[in-house]
Amino acid sequence: MRRAMFAALSGALFGAGLFVSGMTDTKKVQGWLDVFGDWDPTLAFVMGGAMIPMALAWIVARGRRPVLGGDFPAPPRPEVGRDLIIGSSLFGAGWGLAGLCPGPAVASLGYGGWGHWLFFAAMVAGMWAAVPLMIRLRAPA
Repeated sequence: MRRAMFAALSGALFGAGLFVSGMTDTKKVQGWLDVFGDWDPTLAFVMGGAMIPMALAWIVARGRRPVLGGDFPAPPRPEVGRDLIIGSSLFGAGWGLAGLCPGPAVASLGYGGWGHWLFFAAMVAGMWAAVPLMIRLRAPA
């Protein structure tokens, strides 16, 4: 029960942060991505405000265990391969076309209208299809 309460609190705080920062506003996100047009640099502060504390948290967490049990995830491998290139290309295409990524997509379901629900459904379908597709791509020819 305690873990679920902290998970719900963390999710609510994350969603509120996405909303307040403008990450759920598709026009603002697409303005951030339009570097050669009407560029909106304000989301750089949001991203820096997320990445800097997370980098510090990784340093502080090194060699420790989470308070609520389990283990911290291992740092990602620093190699660039086919999976990373395909995944980041698909993520970037979806982010650029729709102006949403997974966190803001969930946070905007309550007010975003049918377009956000359509994006969410497509995102869930893509997540569901990803594992069978990866297995097929990795199979010997």
